[in-house]
Amino acid sequence: MVPLSAVSPLGIALGIVLGIGLWLVTSAVPRIGRPRLMERVAPYVADLSPEARALLARRSADPTPVLGLVVMPAARRFRSFLSAWLGGGEAVARRLRQAGSSASVERFRGEQLAWAAGAFAVASALALVVPTFTAMPAMVRIAFPFVSAALGAVVRDWMLQRRARRRLARISSELPTVLEFLTLSLTAGEGMLDAIRRVATAGSGELPGEFARVVTSVGAGASLGRALADLRDELDHPALARALDQVLGALDRGAPLATVLRSQAGDAREEAKRTIIELAGRKEIAMLVPLIFLILPVTVAFALFPGYLVLQAGF
Repeated sequence: MVPLSAVSPLGIALGIVLGIGLWLVTSAVPRIGRPRLMERVAPYVADLSPEARALLARRSADPTPVLGLVVMPAARRFRSFLSAWLGGGEAVARRLRQAGSSASVERFRGEQLAWAAGAFAVASALALVVPTFTAMPAMVRIAFPFVSAALGAVVRDWMLQRRARRRLARISSELPTVLEFLTLSLTAGEGMLDAIRRVATAGSGELPGEFARVVTSVGAGASLGRALADLRDELDHPALARALDQVLGALDRGAPLATVLRSQAGDAREEAKRTIIELAGRKEIAMLVPLIFLILPVTVAFALFPGYLVLQAGF
């Protein structure tokens, strides 16, 4: 028995991919020729003729349903594994909502699966073709594609978290201005819904966009309190949640909203100042790195190098 080399499995895999690709291309090629009379008449008599409906229901040979039936069970198992490993559907739905994405949890899991499959394919090709990997032990070459697939899924989740954090940071920066604008509108005599609608119309940031969704929900039949509570629960932003809690409490008790929003705007300003001070404290330590490793050595070199040259020339 002749052992297979590293090229033969690669050739088999490429042949399978080529065959599936040719099958997909062939099934997508439109039929050349004039359609038959029954095919042209069928759309007009589909309401009356079962044979016409059956003719219209026929589809050309498409291998994608077969591939879906083969791949879907493994995809479901891998998706459930990702849900248990990277967090449940509720956590992913919250991150998607915080990131401002309209994608569903299933679509995001599918993207994670696609990233994992792409990383697995690239790592497998590298392990089979690149000479550096072929010289490694077999266990390393076998484990490398699986580790790459796991990293692909983790990187996709990290990108979503990073996007959500950046959007929440933008909402934090917009919150004091938006609250002050609401306070001015309420002081001018407008109602809470009219003030929110004005902010949603005049603003162009993340928080005005969220208030536009609140206005849309109220227009669809939901109450203002319910829409604001949904915004608070879905975004899970601490400062915004505190402000909306105060607004909802004022709406229930009939307290003056302008005073409540003015105090919340002041609190948001103070929190923004504290955040900037904390960030400056962390950046101060980071700024010591170029000072110590770049500026200070150059300064010492300029101070000592002339004396070193004088001493070397004198002796």
